[in-house]
Amino acid sequence: MRTFMQFLLFMVLAIAVIVLAILLGDMGAWYFAWLVGTAMIVLIAAAGGVLLDTQDEHAAARRAAASADAR
Repeated sequence: MRTFMQFLLFMVLAIAVIVLAILLGDMGAWYFAWLVGTAMIVLIAAAGGVLLDTQDEHAAARRAAASADAR
């Protein structure tokens, strides 16, 4: 039953996408590129934030280890 419900969900989604493509016409590709580009910018910014936090944690750990060694 779960597989059938997934099939119905994807079928409805496919129909919605086809109707949107018909309504948008030539502008559909532009909207698709805009959505993909926006998602990529958000993901890259999030990855940059994670990397910055990781670098800060490693720097703090190194400072703590260096101050512990100096004592």
